[in-house]
Amino acid sequence: MRPRESWAACFILPMAKSSQTLEVDGRTLALSNLDKVLYPSTGFTKADAIDYYIRVSPYLLPHLRNRAVTLKRYPDGVEGKFFYEKNCPSHRPEWVETVQIQTEPGGKTISYCLIDSLPALVWAANLASLELHPSLACGTSPEQPTAMVFDLDPGPPANIVLCCQVALWLRTILGSAKLEAWPKTSGSKGLQLYVRVAPGTSFEESKACSKEVANHLVREHPDKTIARMSRNLRAGKVFIDWSQNDIHKTTVCVYSLRAREVPTVSTPVTWEEVERCVREKNPMLLEFTYREILARTTKMGDLFASLASPDQFSLK
Repeated sequence: MRPRESWAACFILPMAKSSQTLEVDGRTLALSNLDKVLYPSTGFTKADAIDYYIRVSPYLLPHLRNRAVTLKRYPDGVEGKFFYEKNCPSHRPEWVETVQIQTEPGGKTISYCLIDSLPALVWAANLASLELHPSLACGTSPEQPTAMVFDLDPGPPANIVLCCQVALWLRTILGSAKLEAWPKTSGSKGLQLYVRVAPGTSFEESKACSKEVANHLVREHPDKTIARMSRNLRAGKVFIDWSQNDIHKTTVCVYSLRAREVPTVSTPVTWEEVERCVREKNPMLLEFTYREILARTTKMGDLFASLASPDQFSLK
């Protein structure tokens, strides 16, 4: 699938107006503060963010549909204060649907946004929701994840190069159980691995499995890895965060912008790229900006497409 150039053409940068309306799939959206700079070091504006999300939407939306989404909002840009918005704003348009999820037995119910369409995506971007963090489960079965994730977070002076080495070790362990893993950059410092799980798998099962795998790897490579939360023990190691496999947690989506100095993106990568990063010890090989993603998806398509397909599963 190619980007929808008809919508991309609606946004010609730089925008002349601070505010305007845009017709998207029959919805009229009032866009505001389009000239507001969100990434000061590059001059990247809210208009640029909306434009990016429109252009990448054919690849992004399949990974958001029918999933509770936490919006990470930066109203004053990446150098200002931010906040996570789990409860969908009450001022949302009536056509932005929500899903109610009780995060734990007897706990409170959160009404998450469903970003199921291009108009909803543009609406979220207009709120300066630079980062989009969906659940690992679909809204129709919030207690049953469709994937298991390993979030690899390097403790300085370690960087994504060591994360790639840990990912390769994880691939070997998972492969011995006939489980296939898909890597992506976090868009920040680390790397993440996704594994499909079968219908009916619970978060308790996926968390237990990921914890067991993480602890197994730590026993094999105690000088390079850690699976405990203690930050004071992470220096020079990769923290294998298995705790993301939980009903009340969300993980940054593929193709989401990240709030760093420059507009980087959480990017699916090939195992050949992971191996090259280790071989050349060059962390910049796996840092991608929004412009690179637009060219990359046009050339390579969606490397995570099979994870959005409900008819193929591995675990269980």
